[in-house]
Amino acid sequence: MQVTNLIKAFDKLQSIYGDENLDSIYGAGEIDNPKLCLVFMNPTGRNVSSNKNWKGLKAPWIGTKNVWKMFYQLGLFDEAFYNEIDSKKPNDWDYQFSEKVYKKVKETSIYITNLSKATQIDARPLKNDVFKKYLAFFNNEINCVNPKIIITFGNQVSSVLLNKNIKVSEYRKKYELVDVNGVKVKVFPVYYPVGQGMRNIKKAKEDIDWIIKNQI
Repeated sequence: MQVTNLIKAFDKLQSIYGDENLDSIYGAGEIDNPKLCLVFMNPTGRNVSSNKNWKGLKAPWIGTKNVWKMFYQLGLFDEAFYNEIDSKKPNDWDYQFSEKVYKKVKETSIYITNLSKATQIDARPLKNDVFKKYLAFFNNEINCVNPKIIITFGNQVSSVLLNKNIKVSEYRKKYELVDVNGVKVKVFPVYYPVGQGMRNIKKAKEDIDWIIKNQI
């Protein structure tokens, strides 16, 4: 479920750009040509697997709820499974349940990752320069996973990855092309649906739903 050959590189960058008391969080899900690759900004300490004592899967959004609610609303998780997630407090997540969630992610043919793996104690913004430090390794990650479609969340991530100024409000149902293993892959910039971006979650869901129904 993870691209393990990049973990040492991400850990080294964590020691430079992340919080010294937290661990990196790595991408996870389907790693063999998934239908979708979801690219978020960077992890925070709200992810319980960033704790240095956590010995299980270190993957995006473990111990949180909002992203999984979006999965449910998009029809990617059934109601019973979402209710199981929703019933858990952060510290209720254990190694077995985290694996269970990501097996479901894998079954939906989705890979979830962050452009930067620099875990911060909170949602403080990172400078573009920090994201750019991860670009070469991120491109290696994407080449390994080889997704059919990439969704980038928010203006900053979309702009850094595509190397041009992106306003997601002007990119609804529009895409740019990037080269992955010699194949042109569509990258759809979408509103950021978590944290302060919750105000735009309806638009994010509308666009992701359209991508799933019309582009896959």
